[in-house]
Amino acid sequence: MKLLTQKIRKTLPPLYSQEDNPDPLVQVHFFNPSGTGDWYVTEGGGDGDDFLFFGLGYIFEPEMGYTSLAEMESVKGPFGLGIERDLHWRPRPLSEVKAERGWA
Repeated sequence: MKLLTQKIRKTLPPLYSQEDNPDPLVQVHFFNPSGTGDWYVTEGGGDGDDFLFFGLGYIFEPEMGYTSLAEMESVKGPFGLGIERDLHWRPRPLSEVKAERGWA
């Protein structure tokens, strides 16, 4: 599965553009289908040969931070499963995501 499509590249707000927004929209959701790991992306941008995402990540606990496309693409779980993009995701405020997950 392609994690970063041209559409996402064009519509994702640039890095640092949401830092003054107390409740930015989560534009994209990535997840690990074979274990723990969710990433709720609010912005992103190119970083040399890579692409950085910023948003709420959850592996052991919810935490705001950065992850790179290369890092996500390098993950291989059982049966070779990698990180996937939630194809049914609809953008919504970060506060709504936190409430849904019980992190509010």
